[in-house]
Amino acid sequence: MSDISSSQPPFPPEQIGAFLRLCAGEWMSLRSKFSLGAVMPDDDLDAEDRDDWHSSERGELVVAFLEPEAAGGAGGLRVGPKDGVSQELQFSADGCFLSGNQAGNWQLWPDGSLELVITGDGREVRERIWFTKPNLRLRSTVETNAAGSPGRASFSSEIRRVSRPTVPAS
Repeated sequence: MSDISSSQPPFPPEQIGAFLRLCAGEWMSLRSKFSLGAVMPDDDLDAEDRDDWHSSERGELVVAFLEPEAAGGAGGLRVGPKDGVSQELQFSADGCFLSGNQAGNWQLWPDGSLELVITGDGREVRERIWFTKPNLRLRSTVETNAAGSPGRASFSSEIRRVSRPTVPAS
């Protein structure tokens, strides 16, 4: 008797290329954003009555896998809103990535999450992406200043859009 599970790729992916390929698709997103360092009470409101430190928004995100530019490369992603400008991220096998004119580091953790870190301009942005199921992924981002104080953070839950199979007319 053959073992069907041995033919299935591991989930979550254990290699960066497989992780990036799993990211490809159209995603419905719900993102909550928080301004952690900017909460300053004014004369008229108590800090707990202010509502401008957080917001939530829905959106659609399109992610395309980009084949590696060089042999042994990990590949890349083109990411952007459905009706907007996208950006490209190119990953190298040595744990570095490029996004526009910014360079960062990536690490695929044993728990199956991918962490991206960009440091510069007196701040660090750390993003973690993980899948709970192949069609459900979560993302968290935290920006800190040089002293280590948090500034902004966000959390996104994203559901992959899947199309129904077409049924032939009889």
